[in-house]
Amino acid sequence: MKKNKNVFNNLLELVGNTPLVKIKNLTKDFEGTFLAKLESANPGHSSKDRIALHIVENAEKKGILKPGDTIIETTSGNTGFSLAMVSLIKGYDCILAVSSKSSTDKIDMLKAMGAKVYVCPANVAADDPRSYYEVAKRLHKEIKGSIYINQYFNDLNSDAHYSSTGPEIWKQTEGNITHLIVCSGTGGTISGTARYLKEKNPNVKVIGVDAYGSVLKKYHETGEFDENEIYPYRIEGLGKNLIPSVTDFEIIDKYVKVSDEDSAHAARQLVKSEGIFAGYTSGAAFQAVRQLNDEKEFKNSDMVVMIFPDHGSRYLSKIYSDDWMENQGFSDSKHEINTNDTQYIIK
Repeated sequence: MKKNKNVFNNLLELVGNTPLVKIKNLTKDFEGTFLAKLESANPGHSSKDRIALHIVENAEKKGILKPGDTIIETTSGNTGFSLAMVSLIKGYDCILAVSSKSSTDKIDMLKAMGAKVYVCPANVAADDPRSYYEVAKRLHKEIKGSIYINQYFNDLNSDAHYSSTGPEIWKQTEGNITHLIVCSGTGGTISGTARYLKEKNPNVKVIGVDAYGSVLKKYHETGEFDENEIYPYRIEGLGKNLIPSVTDFEIIDKYVKVSDEDSAHAARQLVKSEGIFAGYTSGAAFQAVRQLNDEKEFKNSDMVVMIFPDHGSRYLSKIYSDDWMENQGFSDSKHEINTNDTQYIIK
């Protein structure tokens, strides 16, 4: 029977080739053209589908992952969901060590996808035995026939984006991209995408987005790992309290730090102004662009590409909850929070 090109064997064949969409309303007074790479269009609703599929298939080719084996990973939620999806379709068990900072929406989604989840305290040192890094390592040692993905120190993380995200953006912009704005966590997305684009045009400016409470920006600027930079923050999947070896700091031109509050409001504004139901980290990416515009970073001829990593449905109990926003102190005169949209009819 001839294969119908419009019918796919499974969801994994839908990974990649995500759309690039103009951000118009929120940037109408900005210099330049602003485009968002909507990674929420992946079947697992985030950019992490790319690395999950790439790393697992690489392990299969090398013979280190066999039927019935267990995939173990450290995750703030998105990589875990993508790995759980890949594991389910390919027939592997999946165990995830998750930061307690991850939204309950993300944790519930991981469980729904069949993963076994260990929730670990967020605000402990990376080498603390309770941290999600150390819990994942321990489980890997204890479970025979398991592989540890280790996205923070696995070069296949960035290779996935070098071979897919970078070429897609170059083709979609017809080589006219001037700036790449990417949130930096493990560093795989920014490093792999930037490496491809810089090979095509060394003048493409690569800007990483970091969180207050993270060490990445200072490390990039000074080469110093400063523990005094570390303190709790709310954005998930952005910033780090360690230095991931996957991050190629030399290929990144500079970092911009954004706040929890501004990023949350930026995500909500993307929904109301552009119709894009953006995740928390996507809000952070747009907030960085807003700050860069204020600093006169862009000119009219520039084409700026932001990577929006995931979907807003993973933050319903956080940034899209008026109660959560108010409890964080994020409802103030600087931003518009409408808590009166819901009408109740009493019979």
